[in-house]
Amino acid sequence: MPEWNHKVYEQFGHQVRVRVCALCFRGDEILLVWHRGLKDNQHFVAPPGGGVQFGETAEQAMHREVKEETGLAVEKSQFLFVYEHVEPPLHAVELFFSAEVSADVPRIGIDPELNSDEQLIQKVGFTSPQEIRSEIIKGKNQFHQLIRHYQFPKELLSLRGYFKFDNKTRN
Repeated sequence: MPEWNHKVYEQFGHQVRVRVCALCFRGDEILLVWHRGLKDNQHFVAPPGGGVQFGETAEQAMHREVKEETGLAVEKSQFLFVYEHVEPPLHAVELFFSAEVSADVPRIGIDPELNSDEQLIQKVGFTSPQEIRSEIIKGKNQFHQLIRHYQFPKELLSLRGYFKFDNKTRN
């Protein structure tokens, strides 16, 4: 396993992590962040998001994470649903929000909890459902389970409740 993978697992593994994620759209395109992958040297592709810090609300954390990772400011948001990911050594409870962001061009941001030589973010941008499907078919990148599960990412905006995907089924 590459050295940076060890550091990611040391930082985020073997604990339950509360994360926030933002579903941001421009038309049918969803804002996604490409991180150096945790497995098989693939990129992990997911909506912007990250861990909630002590003393900060989930909504505040979501605003901060979107700004840190993409440079975009959240202008309006609404809580949607909870998704739980358990794949040892990682365990995350993710709170998903819909978010309207500024009209600026997204840029590659940073993970402040990582050193400059350990940064994971490689690419940021609005991505069409067709581009996502094409990337999934190629199998070169690992997409967040929720992105893989839906043909059209905008369907995610209608979800409410608690979700945990196991073998591509909803529990």
